[in-house]
Amino acid sequence: MSGTPVPRPREVCEECLALGHEWVRLRWCMTCGNVGCCDSSRGRHAHEHHVRTGHPIALSLSPDESWAWCYEDEVFLVEA
Repeated sequence: MSGTPVPRPREVCEECLALGHEWVRLRWCMTCGNVGCCDSSRGRHAHEHHVRTGHPIALSLSPDESWAWCYEDEVFLVEA
């Protein structure tokens, strides 16, 4: 069974870019693919995206992190 691989998201926070801000780390919405900056960043755009859309899960795009965050339950999701 061969499928089309899911492309890696663009690793920039478009909202920060538009404002001329820098970000600390990026989070990838598992519902729609939006990329936003983390809560340690000035814009907190990943969290803002969750508030605006209700999309619950964001995956960390940092190469040194292998977890996702559930905004609804406020828990880290890690591989078993």
